[in-house]
Amino acid sequence: MEGMAVIGFVFGMLGMVAFVRLDKLIKTLKEKGILEENYKDE
Repeated sequence: MEGMAVIGFVFGMLGMVAFVRLDKLIKTLKEKGILEENYKDE
């Protein structure tokens, strides 16, 4: 059962990393004018 906990933790950390990278990408695209400033994720 500890293996399942470790797997859950790893996927949780990967999710956090993906969220941060996506946030940085959206910010960069807004700065370059590719996305409108009032863009909202859905």
